[in-house]
Amino acid sequence: MEEERQFNGFYPETLKFLKSLEANNNKLWFEKHRADYEQFVLEPLKNLVTDLGDFMLKIDPRFEITPSINKTISRIYRDTRFSSDKSPYRSNFWIVFKRHDKDWSFKSCAYFFEVFPNFYHYGMGFYNAAPAIMSKFRE
Repeated sequence: MEEERQFNGFYPETLKFLKSLEANNNKLWFEKHRADYEQFVLEPLKNLVTDLGDFMLKIDPRFEITPSINKTISRIYRDTRFSSDKSPYRSNFWIVFKRHDKDWSFKSCAYFFEVFPNFYHYGMGFYNAAPAIMSKFRE
C-alpha cells in the first residue's frame, strides 16, 4: 500500500509572501508575518521533502532527507557579512538533496528545486567537484 502524499502544492499565498517579503525586507515586517512564512513556505517544503525522501534514497542511499532547515531546506536568513546587500531575508527558497558527509560538495552531486517570486528552477549539479569526478562525468 502506497503512503498518502503530504505535499499538495504551494498555496497562492506562498508567492504573495515572497513578493511582499521582497518589497518589505526588514525584521519588523518579517516578525509580523512569521506565521505566514511557517504556513505558506516552510510547511509545504517539509511536506515536499518528506514525499520525495524515499525516492531520493533510491538515487543515493547517503542523501540527507530530513525535512528541516539547513538539512534539506534553505534558511530564510541571508548571510550579509560579505555582501553589499544587507537585506536580512531571502525572497526565494529551495530544497536540496545531497549527501550529509562533510565532503559532499567535493565527491557527489546534489539535486535541487528553487522558487523565486517570479520563477522557479530545478536540476542536478556539482559544487566544487573533484577533477576525477568531473572527468568521468564528461566522458
